[in-house]
Amino acid sequence: MSRAPDARRPARNPSETQPPPRIGLAARRIAADVLGRVLDKGRPLDQELDDKAATTLYQSLIAKDRALVRAIVGTTLRRLGQIDHALSRLIDRPLPEKAARARAILRIGAAQMLFMDVPDHAAVSVAVTLADEDRLGRPWKGLVNGVLRGLARRRDEILSAQDPERLNTPDWLWERWVAAYGEPVARAVARAHMNEPSLDLSVKADAAGWAERLGGFVLPTGTVRTEGGGTVDGLPGYADGAWWVQDAAASLPARLLGDVAGLRVADLCAAPGGKTAELAAAGAVVTAVDLSPDRLARLARNIERLRLSGVTTVAADLTAWSPDAPFDAVLLDAPCSATGTIRRHPDVARLKTPEDVAALAGLQSRLLDRAAGWVKPGGRLVYCTCSLEPEEGEDQIARFLAAHPGFRREPIRPEEIGGLAELVTASGDLRTLPCHLPDPDPKRAGLDGFFAARLVAPGP
Repeated sequence: MSRAPDARRPARNPSETQPPPRIGLAARRIAADVLGRVLDKGRPLDQELDDKAATTLYQSLIAKDRALVRAIVGTTLRRLGQIDHALSRLIDRPLPEKAARARAILRIGAAQMLFMDVPDHAAVSVAVTLADEDRLGRPWKGLVNGVLRGLARRRDEILSAQDPERLNTPDWLWERWVAAYGEPVARAVARAHMNEPSLDLSVKADAAGWAERLGGFVLPTGTVRTEGGGTVDGLPGYADGAWWVQDAAASLPARLLGDVAGLRVADLCAAPGGKTAELAAAGAVVTAVDLSPDRLARLARNIERLRLSGVTTVAADLTAWSPDAPFDAVLLDAPCSATGTIRRHPDVARLKTPEDVAALAGLQSRLLDRAAGWVKPGGRLVYCTCSLEPEEGEDQIARFLAAHPGFRREPIRPEEIGGLAELVTASGDLRTLPCHLPDPDPKRAGLDGFFAARLVAPGP
């Protein structure tokens, strides 16, 4: 077992000669930085890797190294339970808080050795260099070296004893999903979370043609699924506004409003704007409302790129805002815990808590009650969340219908969602799970977890 360093041991003189730089060292250094800020500071991964919000060091990397940072951090977060379990088998006692830098270096080193096919000697060498060059990591250099070398020797033994689905799912989420869906489904969901998802595109027209051009295929829902590669804005069709990035599950709620051509439609909590684009492409006159002016500005730029019209943006707090007149239809994509998006946002599993679910469920109830008053008589109201938690989906609709007896649920028909009857609940609502759309190739499989219900306002 590796032991923590003696605190009395003198630190190395920073002026001593450093090892020569190694290929990919900067990317791995930044990966350790990002991982530390996500897990220790609670920073959302999207913010850390956003082209504008990210650190100058990340922005200075070439595209290939940025992709390496994303791959290392993403893999580490997806497999964090397995990684921490493996490290615990090789360290005699938990690392103290002051060893945060060493912990991040160990985690990304283990991720590369166990799940990224990086040669052991390369992963160990770079990890030791990262520890040695950092003031906070240097006292733990020997431990980093010993632990990762031990991992190389005991890899098969440790991995064979693990329960990956259970280890990689935080206890509170595991218990919830087993209660809501049963253990076999909970395991399938957790298994889906361990694989990096494909790139899904909503196209304005000619899905088959774009699938062929982009080397992808068309899902039953009409979404074009590709393996991506390179930057999104470098793919054919991006500059021409032929498509936008949107998970296949996220493309379903807007279509539940039916034929919206010529109708006034409110898209509430609209950013990042995939559903706004769907509605505009279908001919609706859309009022897109969101709390964040910055996110709305990005939405507006995307609508402009797509050469769509008929969209008005409003920056407002929905708990205080009211429209001048009711809408023909309303789509409320309510703020939620986003536990259905862990495939694409693996930090969600580590940053969200049961308290977040409870607080967001309260907000969702308030927004849904307000939105009910903004629909014309006989108009449709679609409520959706990208959450797997019943409190943010099924329970919300049960509460709403009890409080608003004039509204009725309009069951969703399989033919509206590509014939995928397994996505429709016994009550007639939409419930997608990350394990849906199975495929032998994990890159071709899966959906984000979504809930959606279609409600009809009392008639005139």
